[in-house]
Amino acid sequence: MTIQFTPIGVIENEFVECVPEGWETALSRVVLAGPWVPALEGLEAFSHLWVLYHLHGIQGEIELHVHPESREDLPAVGLFATRTPRRPNPIGLAPVELVSIQGSVLTVRGLDALNGTPVLDLKPYLPRGDRIDGARTPWWIQRLWGEQSGEGQTSRPE
Repeated sequence: MTIQFTPIGVIENEFVECVPEGWETALSRVVLAGPWVPALEGLEAFSHLWVLYHLHGIQGEIELHVHPESREDLPAVGLFATRTPRRPNPIGLAPVELVSIQGSVLTVRGLDALNGTPVLDLKPYLPRGDRIDGARTPWWIQRLWGEQSGEGQTSRPE
């Protein structure tokens, strides 16, 4: 089976070779192709949305087991247990704050994608379907982030 996507827009920001530390507060622009601009109607009422994008700048071999964020002090786990960008299908997913919409340009905060990244879709953040109360994460997430996220339990090794 072949699956083909057509980008609906492109990401513009200052991230050329890699996404730097501090990207969580950086602003990016999502510039939609003209035919999709009318589909933005009503999106301005949302504070956050999901951006799905093609990880076009990712190169390198896909490894089935990786150390999260390349940290050797964390256990090697299956790539599906991580957010590594080297994936079988290079699709990125990011929850972002919607700062503004002006014509075909959405200004968002917290998008970890490179300048020129093709945008595949936009979806509004919906608390009922997107938030999972009591979600569990592995123990190494706390070590990775330096603190528990407070969104659920962290499982510990036996």
